[in-house]
Order: sequence, then C-alpha cells, then structure tokens
Amino acid sequence: MNDDDMVCLCFQVTRRKIVQFIRVEKPKRLSQLSQCYSAGTGCGWCRPFLERLMEQTDSDLPDSSAYQSGRRRHIRDKNDTP
Repeated sequence: MNDDDMVCLCFQVTRRKIVQFIRVEKPKRLSQLSQCYSAGTGCGWCRPFLERLMEQTDSDLPDSSAYQSGRRRHIRDKNDTP
C-alpha cells in the first residue's frame, strides 16, 4: 500500500494522513484515530488495518486493489452501505 492510497475508504483518509497523525499525536487506543478525519468510524473495514499502522506492522497491508475489493465484499456481506 502506498502513502497516497486510501485506508479509510468511507472518509477518504490516506495512509499518509494516518501515519502522520500517529507520529504526531501518538494515540494510545485505536478509537483515538477517529480524530484523524473520522478514520475507522464508518463501515469498520479499515479498523484492523488502522491497528496494524498503530503497531507499525503495516508491511503486510494488501495492495490498493486487493484492499478495495475486500472492502466491497465486507460491505456486501454486511448488507450495508458505506
């Protein structure tokens, strides 16, 4: 995943914004990332990925197209709308 790829697709929050927020604000809990443009407060798909970014283990994040198709399945399985 590149810096300009969206991690939170509901609110269009990029990996770059999230990493910068983590670096500056040093959140202790995942829920504090919601202060970064509401990341993680929509459909919930990005929460495990946000957690990886907080733990600085983002090397195993999928590429952008795999990430987006996974979210589409997530939304479809929940019968929800983003």
